[in-house]
Amino acid sequence: MNASGSRERVGIYPGTFDPITLGHMDIIERGATLVDRLIVAVTTNIQKSPMFTDDERIAIVRREVSAIGNIEVVGFNSLLMDFAESQGASVIIRGIRGVTDFEYEYQLTGMNRQLNDRIETVFLMADVSLQPIASRLVKEIAHYGGDIAKFVSPAVRQDVIDRVANMGRADPR
Repeated sequence: MNASGSRERVGIYPGTFDPITLGHMDIIERGATLVDRLIVAVTTNIQKSPMFTDDERIAIVRREVSAIGNIEVVGFNSLLMDFAESQGASVIIRGIRGVTDFEYEYQLTGMNRQLNDRIETVFLMADVSLQPIASRLVKEIAHYGGDIAKFVSPAVRQDVIDRVANMGRADPR
């Protein structure tokens, strides 16, 4: 129950967050205003090679969202709809940067509704200034020594710089 005595509205914003970008933070901050409690669900995408481990990504996301009051960061490794049901969620929040994201998310939403039609998906358009940002591009830029300061927080920038340096790549300063 929330403060008004009605059922708490729980939302889930799932992702790999490898690394968490300013675009992710925009969706998290805006998504948090739509629900009583927003669970940022950190998962592993079997189609991606993560720069950070699951535990590292969870810790980084927790650090980045610590100033937002109604956020919980949880790791999960199951079907999203099963996880959402286990958390009492009624809403999945997804960020959309453009048409390509929409096509993928549209298909994913259709599949998720087949699995559990009691959970709605809400799409939030990324802020125009943040639409080009993608974690995979941030990692690529960092790998080749480019400056990623426009795409991530200062703390995440340092995390990525440190990781790239430990991998023996160019220093992305």
